[in-house]
Amino acid sequence: MSKSPIMLLAKSKRQGRDISLQEHLFDTEKAANQIFCLDKRWGKNWCRFFQLNNEERQEQFLLNLRVAGLFHDVGKANEDFYAAVSEPGFKAQLLRHEHLSALVLCLSEVQTWLKQNSSLDIDVITAAVLSHHLKASPGAQTHENGKVYRWCHPYSTKESLVLYLQHPEITETLKRIATIANLDSLPQLPETPWEANSIWEQVYQKGRRSADKLSRAIKKDPHKRLFLVAVKAGLIVADAAASGLVREGKDIDEWIADVVHSPKIEADEIGKAILHPRAEQIEKLQKHPYKPHSFQTQMATQGLRTLLLAACGAGKTLGAWMWAEAQIQQYDVGKVIFLYPTRGTATEGFRDYVGWAPEADAALLTGTSRYELEAMAANPNDAIEGKVFRTEADERLFALGFWSRRFFSATVDQFLSFMEHRYQSICLLPVLADSVVIIDEVHSFDRKMFDILISFLKHFDIPVLCMTATLPKSRREELIAAGLTAFPTTDDRETLKDLQQKEEHPRYFLEPIDNFSAVFEKAVQAYQEGDRVLWVVNTVDRCLAIADKLKGRLQIDDVLTYHSRFRLMDRQKVHAATVQAFALNREVKDRRPAIAVTTQVCEMSLDLDADVLITEIAPVSALVQRFGRANRHLVRGLDFRAKLHPYAPPKNLPYPKEELETAQKFINEFRNQDVSQYQLAEALERHSQDERYADGLTPFLISGYYATPGKFRDTDEYAVPCILDRDLLEFQALEKSPKKYEREKFIINIPQKWADMGDARPSWLPKYLGVAIWEGHYNERQGFITKALEEVDCG
Repeated sequence: MSKSPIMLLAKSKRQGRDISLQEHLFDTEKAANQIFCLDKRWGKNWCRFFQLNNEERQEQFLLNLRVAGLFHDVGKANEDFYAAVSEPGFKAQLLRHEHLSALVLCLSEVQTWLKQNSSLDIDVITAAVLSHHLKASPGAQTHENGKVYRWCHPYSTKESLVLYLQHPEITETLKRIATIANLDSLPQLPETPWEANSIWEQVYQKGRRSADKLSRAIKKDPHKRLFLVAVKAGLIVADAAASGLVREGKDIDEWIADVVHSPKIEADEIGKAILHPRAEQIEKLQKHPYKPHSFQTQMATQGLRTLLLAACGAGKTLGAWMWAEAQIQQYDVGKVIFLYPTRGTATEGFRDYVGWAPEADAALLTGTSRYELEAMAANPNDAIEGKVFRTEADERLFALGFWSRRFFSATVDQFLSFMEHRYQSICLLPVLADSVVIIDEVHSFDRKMFDILISFLKHFDIPVLCMTATLPKSRREELIAAGLTAFPTTDDRETLKDLQQKEEHPRYFLEPIDNFSAVFEKAVQAYQEGDRVLWVVNTVDRCLAIADKLKGRLQIDDVLTYHSRFRLMDRQKVHAATVQAFALNREVKDRRPAIAVTTQVCEMSLDLDADVLITEIAPVSALVQRFGRANRHLVRGLDFRAKLHPYAPPKNLPYPKEELETAQKFINEFRNQDVSQYQLAEALERHSQDERYADGLTPFLISGYYATPGKFRDTDEYAVPCILDRDLLEFQALEKSPKKYEREKFIINIPQKWADMGDARPSWLPKYLGVAIWEGHYNERQGFITKALEEVDCG
C-alpha cells in the first residue's frame, strides 16, 4: 500500500504553488454560498428560475449545495490521482475521482451520519457529486469522444486502488460538513482499497439501486426534479468558479462581490445604452425624427411570457428591446439576453443593437465570437467604433468571464444547451437566471431545438419573448401551451394601424415560373434593368452552378454567391458584401443593381431588400421567410410590387417530397396576384403540416444521478468541419500563438465524402477536424466546389 502524502492535491501545480484538496473543497463551498446567497439577487433569481418558491426549500437548496461542494472531490484522495497531478507522464487513472466521491456518499456510515439532518437529501447530493464533470452514465455506451463513462468503469488494468480517506484533510472536510449541517461526531471511513470484490462493490450496487429509485421519483415529482437539477447545476457553477478564480490568482470573495453582486439593471439603462443611440442612428438614416410604431410600444405592455408574430421588416427587434425595458421595471435582473439561431444572425444583432452598449457591458457570444469581433473592429459601424469588447483576463476565465456583462447577443446554443448537459452553457446558467430573454426566429429551430425550447419554457420561471414572422399552426399551439401569450391577436390588430397597414399592404406580385430557363431569363433581364435580384436555392451545388451561369451570361464578376461552404474568414466577407448590396436605401436614386445567389442562409434575420426574388420551391415556412427579403421597407413607394418567382427544383432534397407538394398548393393560391405578408402568414397556417408535440423532458431534467453531454441540434451527418490542406501550416502555427482563436477563420464545413478523417491526417490536428483538398475545389468568392459546375442539374 502506498504511503499517504503529507498534502493531498486538488490540481496540478498552478502559478508556482500547490492547491491542497482541502483548500479546493472549502473554496467550492464558499463559492457556492456566496454566488447563491439567498438574500442577494443571484440567489433569489436562481431559486425563482428553478421554482424553489418558499424559504424553507431555498434554505434546503443552499445547504445541500454546500455539502455537495465539500464532498464533490473527496474521491481525489487516492494514489492514482495524486500521481497524475504530481508525476509527469503518469498513465491513466483506474477510476474517475468523482465516481469515487459518489461511492463514499453511498457508504452506510456516511448516510447514517448525514441523516441526522432531515434537510439533507442524500440522493440529490450524491447525484450532484457523481455528475459534476458531466462524465457519468448508468451503462457502458461509448460517447462522442470514444470514452465510456459508466459509473466506476475501470480505465487501467490495475486491480486495486489505495484510498487516502483517513487523511487529515478529509477529516477536516468532514468536520466542516458537520458544522454547517449541525451533525454530531464523524463517520468512520474504511481503509480498504478499492477492489473489484471488496466492500466497495457492495457500496456500488447499493448506489445503483438508489440511482434507480431517484430516477423513478423525479419522473413522478416535478418539484423534486427541479430541486435536484438546481443543486446539480449549482455545484458545477461553484466548482468552475472556485477552480477558475484560484487558477487566475483572483480573490474569490472580492471577485464574487464585484461581479456576481453587481447592481441590477435600472429602469432607464436600456434606453440609455441601446434604444436612444439606436434611434439616433435610425433618424440619421431616415433623415426625419424617429417615432416608434404603435405595435412596438404595445409590445412593452405585454406580459412576461409572450410570442410575437409580426411581418418581416416590421421592426420586431427594436420592439423586443422595448419589451425588455418594461420587464426590468418589474423584475430585479442584471442581464438582457438576445438569442439567435445562427452565428451570423447573432453577429448582426450585436452589430445593430448590443454594440451600442459600453464595451464593459456588451457581449457577443458564439462559437467564433472573438474572431468575429476582431473582424468587426476592422470595419466598424457607429455602434462599435473605438470599442474593445473583450479582454485577455475574460478569455482565461472562459464562461465566467461573461458573468460581468449585462447585454448579450448570442446563439441559442450558448445559453440553452444546458438542457443537453453542455458544460459552458451550465456555467452561464446563473447569467440566464438573472436575465430577461428574447429568442428570435423560433420558426427556424430544427425539431430537437424546438423540443428543448418547449421544455425550457415549461419548467423554468423566467421572462421570455419568442419572436418570428411565420410559424406553423402546430408550433404556435405548442408555444402557447408552454405558457406564451400570442401577440398581436386579431383584436389587437384593430388598434395597431401601422402594423396592420404594413402587414396587409401588398408588397409582392407572385408570378410562378414553370421552368429554369425561363426564370434564368427573368433574373438576367431584371438585373440589366437595374433591379436588385436575390435568387435562393435549396442546395449549395445549384447555388454555385447558377451563379457561374449568371457570370457567364452577364459578363460580370459581381454575382454574389452566399452559402455555408466557406472558410469563416471568407464567409464574413461574402456575408458583409451581400448585406451591403441589398441594404436599405431610403433614396431610390441611391439604389444600385445587385444580383446574388444564396442558399437558406439568407432566410433568417438578414435585412435584405430585394426588388426581384427568385426561389426554388421549399417548405411553406421557408418560402414566407424568403419572400420577406423582398420590398422589405416599401422604399420604392406604395405602388411598387416586388416580383416573386418561385419554381420547382430538379430534386426535392434536402426536403421531403410531401412538403414541396404542400408548398406548390400554397403558391397556387396566390398565382399571378398581388399579395401581402399577412395573407402569406394566414395561408401558412392553413397549409402547414402538423408535427408531433414535445414531451417537455430533456436529459438535464431526467438524468438523475447521471449526466453526459448530448447534442443541442439535430445531427447533420452530411457535413463535417475541415481544414483545407493549403491552410494546415498556418493553422498549426496559431496553436501556440496568443491569437490561437484565429484558427477558427480556417474552419469550413463540407460534405463528409470530401473530408479526410483518417489516420493520414496530421497527428497534431484536433480529432474533430478533417482535411480537404484546396486545389481545384476552393476559392474565396465561390467557396468549396464538389463537382464540375457545368454538370450540375439546375432544373
